[in-house]
Amino acid sequence: MKIFLNAILAILICTATYADTPASKYTRPSGDASVVTQMPGLVAFWTFGEPTGQPRKSIGTAQTYPLAEVDGPIQRVEGGPFSGYAADLNGKQYFKIPYAETGDLNIHGPDAEVSMFAVVNIHNLRQSRTIAGMWSEGKGANDDSGTRQYSLLMNMPTYGGPNQLVPHISSEGGVTRRADGSAFPWCADYAATRQTVPTDRWCTLGFTYDGEYIRAYINGVLDKRELDAVKDRRNDRYFTSEGPDGKDRGMNPYYHGRGIFGYDAVKHATTKPGGGSDFTVGARYAVGSFTREATIGRFGGLAVFDRAISDAEMMRLHQAANIEALNSQVSSATPR
Repeated sequence: MKIFLNAILAILICTATYADTPASKYTRPSGDASVVTQMPGLVAFWTFGEPTGQPRKSIGTAQTYPLAEVDGPIQRVEGGPFSGYAADLNGKQYFKIPYAETGDLNIHGPDAEVSMFAVVNIHNLRQSRTIAGMWSEGKGANDDSGTRQYSLLMNMPTYGGPNQLVPHISSEGGVTRRADGSAFPWCADYAATRQTVPTDRWCTLGFTYDGEYIRAYINGVLDKRELDAVKDRRNDRYFTSEGPDGKDRGMNPYYHGRGIFGYDAVKHATTKPGGGSDFTVGARYAVGSFTREATIGRFGGLAVFDRAISDAEMMRLHQAANIEALNSQVSSATPR
């Protein structure tokens, strides 16, 4: 019954939001939003169908989690998997939910689990680094004031992830620390795919974290990758001998068994004075700026779950987006 009601709710919300928009072959959704709204553990699901200038709201969930535009109106363009539209990010703007309003998106704790699924068309991986998450890095190398939690990122070459999908989890908020407490200059805890992130075409990107392993998915498939310590620039003992049973941590899946950082205003008042991380889409706070590595591309769907979904469920989400239909459409959709 709950699944049925969620499906009806999603349909009603979509109808109410977009009923005044003339239909065309581009504005008809290519995919099936009900597959997402019916999946257990869903916290938020944005389809980016709202007109330019309006907050983008979650559908099929108890809370709407409105994503506010930052640095000006973000264009809505025709062509998208779940609403028939997409948000067109230009590398100078992004969406956010302030930390105080993140609610159940504020996933943290020693036993926390999280999954994310996105339908995107990414341009320029040299600049475009962030899909979404709660991920505030601070001012640069060796800065431990960050309040990182979880994020779906791209192109992080420091530890073997150039142009690849690199979902991150942090248990410290700041820089990663070895078992003896010694610190890396950055957060080093991320999985990395073998494939590079597809660009200039629609794809699905996702990750899961089950409390132990981070897994990265491109187009619905777990892109497995073994650790090559030297080639991957992960020959530090942290990567090679501080994994399960004194073995290596792997690459994808990547072992990170210490949970997700949670900001405490009292405990972290001095060490992390910037406060908890906002939930952001298309950008993150890094090296003292939100927009230095802000993403250029189109966002057609984004979902967050408070559990680790299975390989089969990730594939179902990918299939629900029907990106083949999106990629076959004319790419010159006009802003509305």
